[in-house]
Amino acid sequence: MPQSAIRMLSIVFAGFVVAAAPASAATELVVYSFGSVANDGIFPAAGLIDVGGTLYGTTANTAGDAPRDGTVFSVTPSGVEKVVYSFGSAPHDGANPQAGLIEVGGKLYGTTYNGGSASGGTVFSVTPLGVEKAVYSFGSVAHDGANPEAALIDVGGTLYGTTRYGGRSTQCAGGCGTVFSVTRSGVEKVVYSFGSVANDAVNPQTGLIDVAGTLYGTTSTGGSAACGCGAVFSVTPSGVENVVYSFGSVANDGANPQAGLIVVDGTLYGTTVSGGSVSSTNCGGGGCGTVFSVTTAGAEKVVYSFGSVANDGTNPQAGLIRVGGKLYGTTIYGADTYGTVFSVTPSGDEKVIYSFHARKKGDTPIAGLIEVGGTLYGTTFYGGAARYCGDGCGTVFSVNP
Repeated sequence: MPQSAIRMLSIVFAGFVVAAAPASAATELVVYSFGSVANDGIFPAAGLIDVGGTLYGTTANTAGDAPRDGTVFSVTPSGVEKVVYSFGSAPHDGANPQAGLIEVGGKLYGTTYNGGSASGGTVFSVTPLGVEKAVYSFGSVAHDGANPEAALIDVGGTLYGTTRYGGRSTQCAGGCGTVFSVTRSGVEKVVYSFGSVANDAVNPQTGLIDVAGTLYGTTSTGGSAACGCGAVFSVTPSGVENVVYSFGSVANDGANPQAGLIVVDGTLYGTTVSGGSVSSTNCGGGGCGTVFSVTTAGAEKVVYSFGSVANDGTNPQAGLIRVGGKLYGTTIYGADTYGTVFSVTPSGDEKVIYSFHARKKGDTPIAGLIEVGGTLYGTTFYGGAARYCGDGCGTVFSVNP
């Protein structure tokens, strides 16, 4: 699997011994176990999108014979899966997608972490019938971005995203990353190079959201706090960037966000994989993670610190979705579990909806959720019934909260 496939492991280590536990109240279903057929996709690192009742996503790798550079797949809610496209099928193709997809004009668009004509990853398009095209290869020009880990957004017909490395700054090995724009015809522009000013956010791993014409995102490192625990940033399409908030600025703050943001009633919400008021050896001693809110003016609040109650989830690596008046997300670990699905209100009332207690039911949900007809759908990086990968090749799952 690619080096960045589970980004969390570079920040916090958890060594849980999984024991038997009572069944969760919610109903969970393994919709599909990856690695079930030859040349199937394996290790889904990203979430899903719903296009006309069919779910689409990506896997970071491929089982079986070469090419083994990942896939775009489709799966129905009843579990009929299809490999739409296998990366590495053409010269200079992308490889190892870490991010999910968006649908624009009947095509699916996404990014690959590796591959392309300049080996810095790609922006690609693919039709539901499997016709794929490398729209842009990173590293094609001087000071370009490199290695995109996040999904794209469409703003007025132009695609925007982030790269973890590359750009003009020399403050970080390999560059501090970029915000970029690219047209669907492949005209790319570096909007902003991180590390351009002191105490800047650096190395973005997540995507962007558009709030009234300004783009917002997170980085897991950088910022003005002494710990370099990451930041929330804003950037205009013309390239004016601002660090909105630096994590670790106050006691018991969240640290190291590895997920993007959502906006609820004008306030931004997200998760941090570390930090918070609860510290545990099971969380690497760096805190069990948080849900936070922050205004566009930079007023931040820890909404919830994970590990605050028995059998809680810990270390959320994915972002949130809003369903009704609640926010839903996943944690990659938990007390005696292989991860959880949780809900939390904006006022901080948290509940574990489902705990993954058996690897065959899914293991390590590192991606977020989508809601389709009142049911939550997501992916786990490991687990499932297929044994090709030892601990399982990953799953698509559904939960009825």
